[in-house]
Order: sequence, then structure tokens, then C-alpha cells
Amino acid sequence: MTQILHVGAGMIAHDQIVPSLFQMQRNGVVGEITVASQNGRSVQALKKAPVFERAFPGQMFRCLPEDASGPHPDLYKQAIAALPPGQIVIAAVPDQLHFDVVMTALRADQNVICVKPLVLRVAESMLIEEEARARGRVVAVEYHKRFDDRSQMARRRYKDGLFGNFKLGTACLMEKWYYRHSNFQNWCTTENSDAFTYIGCHYVDLVHFITGLLPTSVSVYGIIDKYPNGNEGYLWTDARVIWENGACLNVQNSLSFPDAAPGTNTQGITLYCGTESTGAWLEHSDQYRGLRYSYVRNPGGDGATQFAEPSPDYMQYVDLGGPGLVPVGYGYRSVEHLVKTCLNCQGSLDQRQAYLADLDSKGIVATPANSRYNELVTEAGRLSIENCGREVAITYGKNAGVAFRY
Repeated sequence: MTQILHVGAGMIAHDQIVPSLFQMQRNGVVGEITVASQNGRSVQALKKAPVFERAFPGQMFRCLPEDASGPHPDLYKQAIAALPPGQIVIAAVPDQLHFDVVMTALRADQNVICVKPLVLRVAESMLIEEEARARGRVVAVEYHKRFDDRSQMARRRYKDGLFGNFKLGTACLMEKWYYRHSNFQNWCTTENSDAFTYIGCHYVDLVHFITGLLPTSVSVYGIIDKYPNGNEGYLWTDARVIWENGACLNVQNSLSFPDAAPGTNTQGITLYCGTESTGAWLEHSDQYRGLRYSYVRNPGGDGATQFAEPSPDYMQYVDLGGPGLVPVGYGYRSVEHLVKTCLNCQGSLDQRQAYLADLDSKGIVATPANSRYNELVTEAGRLSIENCGREVAITYGKNAGVAFRY
């Protein structure tokens, strides 16, 4: 049975990916799960997460390192090298480390799932695509909002012409303040990433997923703020993305949503559309799904509040009468779909390459070939934010790249 090597032991591992893998293991879809981290303390903390003990009694992943030692910067390379060909490596590490993990896995003849964004430079995405195609191995980018039913509904209706043409839009995703006290303060710093790169890419990807349009220029203004450890980051960003039909999307992101506020964040998107004769409108309020709870006490956990507006749609645990609890929501559906996509890449090299071409053409799973606009937007956004919001144009094709517009 297929082995899973999860590289990284951070927040996304705890909140979404590892519980999804546990559920697939429970269902007999995947075999042994290993979590590798350069810091033994983080992987040991993940192992002892109370929710895992309650939801998945008797299940456990293998830890690398096996103790709380560290750092072990090359441990993931040793773990990848020990895998038989055709397994699945999940890259869930800081943005600037994605390329090395993905390429190490591909060169070891493994399928790869990578958290978003895939990489920070378009040239790197091209190298990944070339290596993946040559080996007939999947590289899937985990843009989980694609698997929210709302996104699928909007995509279908847009393709049916019910919204006309997208013209103007706004999106925001503000994460809670406690992110500043997490490991983000060690890597999401000015030289590595920013709020738009890490958070805003969700909504840039979603606009293309719904409309099929490609972005053509980006301008990002960032405000530098200090983390508790003194490191500096672009913790507040405002981006303007222009699309091939002249449409404009404004995206605001930050690590600023009050810890005392209900909900795990605030987020949503509004698209104004139309035809020559009538207007249309699409609005998704993604942080509030119609639930309001006021508990007798704070339930505990980072950002938890006594008055809460939980989302039932991203990732929740429910009791279906079996042992433990079952993860549900589009966070689980995304991981399940991508894992099964990797599992379905079978046969000879020619057969696997044909499978990859079909995967690229359908556009449901984000791959290096069919979602390169994301890397172009990321690279353009980084160039813009480092130059006080100067507009950066995007070029597609064989010589895809970014450059200042003026």
C-alpha cells in the first residue's frame, strides 16, 4: 500500500493534512504515514495533539526525528531517498523551501503534493513541470478552496454564462493576530514572503478557477510590521490584479484579525460581472456560514473564543458512530482528491505522461502546467511589494516572466 511522507510539522499539518491522511489510512486508501521535520520538538508536539488521540484512537504516524532533537535540515532528503518509487511526498514547509523539497522528491521518482503557493519564481515552476513530465509523476498544488462547493457552483454557473463577464472584484482574507506568535515569525519575513503571497494566492487562484481568465499585471503595497521576536514582515498587504479582459481584482490580506473576534479569520470575495445589457453579482462570505455559538467557557486552543462563529465547511470533526471522529469539509476533500490523483497515476511512463496531460487539461487539480499564472502573480507581487507597489506586468508563453510595466 502506498506510503505517505509528509515533510513539515506546522499548523497546516495539524489543522488539515495529517487528519485527512489518518482518515484515508483508516479507510484503507493509504499505508504508512511518516512526518519528517528538521525540528524534533515540532513533530513530537504534532504527534501528541489531543484531537488526534480523540479522533483517531490507535493510529499514529512515524516521526522523523524520533526524538525532540534538532535541527536536522537534511533529514527529509534521507527520508525521501529511503522510499520506493511511486509513493507520495507532501511538501508542507515555508514558502521559500518548497522548490527544494519538490525537486528532491521528483528526482527520487515520487509523486508530490505541495501546499500553496507552489514556488516563488516562475522559472522554478518550469523546472518542476519539466522534471515531473519526464518522470511521469504528479505534482499537485493544494489550493483547497477549489474543493469548496461554493467555488464549484460558481465555476459551473460562470461557464454556463449566468454571470456574463467578470469586471470588478474585491477579496480579503485576514488571519488572526496569534499567527504572529507562531513559527510564522521565523520564516514569513520581508526577505522570504508576505501576506499576499501566502494568503492572497487563494483568491487569485479562485478567480481563474471560476472565470478561466488569466492575470496580466500586479501591484502590491505592503506595510512592514514587527513580530514578537523582532523580525519584520509585510504583515498587511493591498494588491491590485488586472486580468486579460481588463477586469480588476483588489485583494487585501493581513495577520491582524483580533484574537477575541469570533471565527478563525475573516474572508470572502465579491465579483461584479455583466453583459452589455445587464449586470450580475457573486458574493461569498467565507468566514461566516450561518452558525453562532456562545459557550459556557472558552473551548481552548489558539484564537478560540467563548462567542464563536465556526465554519462547518473547511475542516471539522463529526461523530458518525464509529471509533473516534471523522474529518469532514472541503479541507479533507481537497487532500483526498489530490492523494487519489497521485494513486491513479499508474502504468508505463507513456501511460503516466498521458494521465498528466489529461490532468492538466481538465483544470480541477492545480498543476505546474495549468496554474503557472499563480507563480507569475507571486513573482510579480514580490517584485512590486519590494518597490513600493510599482506595477509589474506578466508575460506568458515560452518566455513567461515578469517586468515593471513603466
